[in-house]
Amino acid sequence: MTAAAPMDRLEASRDQVGESPLWSVAEQALYWVDIEGRRIRRFDWATRRVDSWQAEERVACIALHARGGLLAAMESGVFHVHAEPGVATLAAVRVATVTHPREGMRFNDGRCDRQGRFWASTMVRDMSLGLPEGALFRLDARGLSQPLVSGLVTGNGLAFSPRGDVMYLSDSHPGVRRIWAFDLDADGTPLNRREFVDMSRHPGRPDGAAVDADGGYWICANDAGRVHRFTPDGRLDRSLPVPVPKPAMCAFGGPQLRHLFITSIRLPTAADDAPDGSVFVTEPGASGLPEAAYAF
Repeated sequence: MTAAAPMDRLEASRDQVGESPLWSVAEQALYWVDIEGRRIRRFDWATRRVDSWQAEERVACIALHARGGLLAAMESGVFHVHAEPGVATLAAVRVATVTHPREGMRFNDGRCDRQGRFWASTMVRDMSLGLPEGALFRLDARGLSQPLVSGLVTGNGLAFSPRGDVMYLSDSHPGVRRIWAFDLDADGTPLNRREFVDMSRHPGRPDGAAVDADGGYWICANDAGRVHRFTPDGRLDRSLPVPVPKPAMCAFGGPQLRHLFITSIRLPTAADDAPDGSVFVTEPGASGLPEAAYAF
């Protein structure tokens, strides 16, 4: 694996909580969300233009939809949304409603697996409470599942192996800092939960993640200003510095899926000219895989 190229940033956007970068091969464009800004953004590779659309709820994570548009997990459920050019707000149709165990919760990290099923975790918005009320859900032709993994404080790091038979999941809360691996059967049931990485042994908290074509697991080390790559056996083999302390999630994209996009979080104390909240991009010396679209 070759050394990473210098890291650039998209100048036209600054987010409060930038998350869920998603590359569309068909559009040659990057989508991502600003959770607290309640926005979905889009960066066009050819024109370098950034467009934004407003949502009525906090948008936590997104996935491509096979029928066009995006699937978006928000506060109260999952929606099929369309970001129309020249329109400031998202057109949204509810697909599923989630029943939270308490007030003040929302969806957080999520994406589609290789089979086109959508997965997303929930969390209590106030992380300082440290409440393990979050859970991981799956959306497919059967509708929104019951919680498949429970007891999460801040579910994150969701990613799937190249063959789709292994699922990764993290809890990024400072009191947990663990990444787990599960076997994923053909029916979409996670089995054989085991510790993949104890992040207390490495800098940062395990936030959003991506998997490369060789099965390497790239995860943002929030609070440490780095993106780590772990081999499929859980060994740390690379760590890329990011010029902000809170990288949030990464995704492969670009014309040949050789670029790594990294969203970030902007703290209220950040200086006006600080790069915090920007989207960064580099060529890490690895290639990604096309994201599957929601197929149901």
